[in-house]
Amino acid sequence: MVFSSIVFLFYFMVPVLVIYRLMPSKGKNLFLFIASLVFYAWGEPKYVLLMLFSAVFNYESGLFIDKTEKKKLAIIINVIVNIGILIYFKYTNFVLSWVGAFFPEGAPMLDIVLPVGISFYTFQALSYTVDVYRGKTEVQKSFLAFGLYLSLFPQLIAGPIVRYNDVAKQLKERNHSGTMFMDGMTRFCVGLCKKVIIANNVGNLWNNISAYDFTGISSGLAWMGIIAYTLQIYFDFSGYSDMAIGLGKMFGFDFLENFDYPYISKSITEFWRRWHMSLSSWFREYVYIPMGGNRVGKFRMYINILTVWMLTGLWHGASWNFVLWGLYYALILVIEKAFLKKVLDKIGPIAHVYTMVLVIVGWALFSLEGLPDVISYVRAMFNFHYLGLDEGNFLYNLTSYAGVLIIAILAATGIPKKLYDKFMPEKLYFVKYVLAAAGFILCTAYLVDETFNPFLYFRF
Repeated sequence: MVFSSIVFLFYFMVPVLVIYRLMPSKGKNLFLFIASLVFYAWGEPKYVLLMLFSAVFNYESGLFIDKTEKKKLAIIINVIVNIGILIYFKYTNFVLSWVGAFFPEGAPMLDIVLPVGISFYTFQALSYTVDVYRGKTEVQKSFLAFGLYLSLFPQLIAGPIVRYNDVAKQLKERNHSGTMFMDGMTRFCVGLCKKVIIANNVGNLWNNISAYDFTGISSGLAWMGIIAYTLQIYFDFSGYSDMAIGLGKMFGFDFLENFDYPYISKSITEFWRRWHMSLSSWFREYVYIPMGGNRVGKFRMYINILTVWMLTGLWHGASWNFVLWGLYYALILVIEKAFLKKVLDKIGPIAHVYTMVLVIVGWALFSLEGLPDVISYVRAMFNFHYLGLDEGNFLYNLTSYAGVLIIAILAATGIPKKLYDKFMPEKLYFVKYVLAAAGFILCTAYLVDETFNPFLYFRF
């Protein structure tokens, strides 16, 4: 089920919210757990069993790790099972295709469908069991509470990745104030507008341009297309995160932020502190630091960075372009760590241009699966001998999408929010609720005639 759909908004979210608010405190977790299973089963009924297995297995693992003297063996088994399931569903055919390249007839592919959200809830489960092993969190003795943590539908499909420690107390008791509910509703509507009004529209521009023959497109058209994708993936994913955080608030949960205007960054290091913060934090806490982080020698530290970013690339998908994308950022981060970051800190606006060019090129690697397509597209981007700014295709797409591109670029900088916060008097707090309601109505009008529009990160 997709947040940005009439079915979710009116036939699932509204009834669930109403029933939840009417439920006595002791029944809220049970109702929300059942609602989350229904939400997941709507699109993938057979994989509800897989998610329930993950919940039962990791709940029992936590109890066993807490009481056994062989904690190290127990956590190793837990990690192997969790990662093994993820590898089977996400990477089996990728490995088979790689192995098959060495044989004339290739290797047969298996009919495996990737369960939606498996990367996210697997990482959440691992954060819990590892923290129990480390003694950083108390073991959860209620299966209902742990099952709710793992299956909670607001962030089940595409994050943010919520660590158990961040919501442990809220699973037991949480705030259900009217102010929190209204703030959550407002945040949800902001995310909905990001997805429906901005991401879907700039995504149409990217779809138009990515359908062209990359060997023949102009530099101007190539840049317009990948800038559109750069904006699409930000507003699509941050819009989902806003909706997840907003829904969480409506049910009494406080989820951590996942985005902090990453496109205003002045280095790639800063960019990754602002983009998909829950994933970056997870890899730092559970992979980079255990490997030694930056407490080891420089060479080992650089190897750690390369390893983490290769895994980050693979986490996003079973394709070589994601591996290259991860290594691309690893190389840049190593260079910045070695010497470049000090230079960037001194050159202001130039550093921002440097960052955005590298990020945009990175999205070309990310969005195009075949390496030949990536090479052709990037070559077209930097073929400044053929700008093509006066060609029909460029002018048509520019005039058709200029308005939404300008809105998207301004919104990505945070300028509208800063202006609102600066000039809107506190006593007119209700204005944000009016604007949120107007945005909701506008999005509903868009969605009535729109076809299926899943979030980009659903496939990860």
